[in-house]
Amino acid sequence: MNPLVQQLNDTIGRENKHVFDMLSGLGKAIYFPKEGILSQSAEAKTKAKAYNATIGIALEQGQPMHLRAIQETLSAYAPKDLYEYAPPAGKPELRKAWRAKMIAENPSVEGKGFGNPVVTNALTHGLSIVADLFADIGDPVIFPDKNWENYELTFGVRRGAVIVNYPLYNANDRFNAEGLKEAILAQHRAGKSKAIVILNFPNNPTGYTPTAAEGREIVAALLAGAEAGINVVAVTDDAYFSLFFEDSVTESLFGQLANLHPRILPVKVDGATKEEYVWGFRVGFITYASESEALLNALEQKTTGIIRATISSGPHPSQTFVLRALQSPDFEAQKQEKFDIMKARANKVKELLDSGKFDGAWTYYPFNSGYFMCLKLSTVDAEALRVHLLNEYGIGTIALGATDLRVAFSCIEVEHLEELFNLIHQGVLDLQNRA
Repeated sequence: MNPLVQQLNDTIGRENKHVFDMLSGLGKAIYFPKEGILSQSAEAKTKAKAYNATIGIALEQGQPMHLRAIQETLSAYAPKDLYEYAPPAGKPELRKAWRAKMIAENPSVEGKGFGNPVVTNALTHGLSIVADLFADIGDPVIFPDKNWENYELTFGVRRGAVIVNYPLYNANDRFNAEGLKEAILAQHRAGKSKAIVILNFPNNPTGYTPTAAEGREIVAALLAGAEAGINVVAVTDDAYFSLFFEDSVTESLFGQLANLHPRILPVKVDGATKEEYVWGFRVGFITYASESEALLNALEQKTTGIIRATISSGPHPSQTFVLRALQSPDFEAQKQEKFDIMKARANKVKELLDSGKFDGAWTYYPFNSGYFMCLKLSTVDAEALRVHLLNEYGIGTIALGATDLRVAFSCIEVEHLEELFNLIHQGVLDLQNRA
């Protein structure tokens, strides 16, 4: 075994044996090389005053070599902030700025032990890292029945984990914390010692975020699992964070889960992708919570090892762009402007759905945040309606199962929403008349 692996594993095991037991086989084996090309290049960067012939980039007159055809469109930025490789863990200034943003937006993390965010190639990459570090074949991964389909690929197909679903809503159309608790405790009864629990709020596809009371129930459900002897990797998928429109928690549950129990490892996966409306930039973050700085450092080293072994490092230009936005004095005002637009769209959808005009055609699942909402069709098949809307009216929606139709109000101007839902309703009537 590589001595660095042994050192990291010894540290994790010493600081929290439960976290060591959570690691997958790959998680136990991975490390970030300290004596390889990157570390030697970093040393040379500080000491090689005459000539630095280490890292594999080209220089010209002391600056990274570049083409005018590219730089002329990026003239506001220095070549060193665009063309050089970013460190595998991400641009240090960006990590620091994102951590400060996390604290400002999540007061519940204040005074809790949590690490420095590691930059990922957007949120999906962060989830993939979680899967690599913690999921082995047969490990249970728990998330609700209404979910983002990529979880199945990331945890099930790639890592061989067993997907465990529970109903998102209870009989009162509120978050089903009891169902979550039962799904966790069922793993204990089945002889499992570990569970990966994914908490995605605002939820994709429904646009639902729990209330403050429901948030406490979720935390209690995970705590019950830990107290029963389950090691819980608690992953908060905060892709749509900050888009909270009404009657919900406005913080990530990461803060409440931090330092809650030795058998609970909170992992926050988030990103600038949707929060800052930069989907194509592919900038995300992964952050761990623990009272042990040594444990946090070891987990971050293993995370950086996964990054080094897969993508080497994330794109430098987009990290620079996001950092500049976070440092802008107009950042908060500009975000508020976009938030107001999104909230107006959500409110308009709710107004239309509550008007009574579409009664009999569908009901809708509760939504209060994010990009989406879901109709529950009463009389027609969701896939049949999706295809009909696309072919006859040029309208794109997402069919989920037999009854659910996801509508992304995020990409529809508020003045067009009424026409959109009128045409969806007409599509339902068309299919009913054919029956």
